[in-house]
Amino acid sequence: MLRLASGIILIIAGLIWILQGFDVAFAPESFMTGNGWWVLWGGGAVVAGAGMIWWQSRSG
Repeated sequence: MLRLASGIILIIAGLIWILQGFDVAFAPESFMTGNGWWVLWGGGAVVAGAGMIWWQSRSG
């Protein structure tokens, strides 16, 4: 259950980082805004979160 919750949190955080990296208008303004590295970090977080959810579903 902890893996599932952690995976969901990672996906949400990753999506926010991606939006900030792309400088999307409704994303919160921060030091990450418009910085392409956060797109990469966000993508990694989304993939890691999806992996955690997949792992949780496989191990029951």
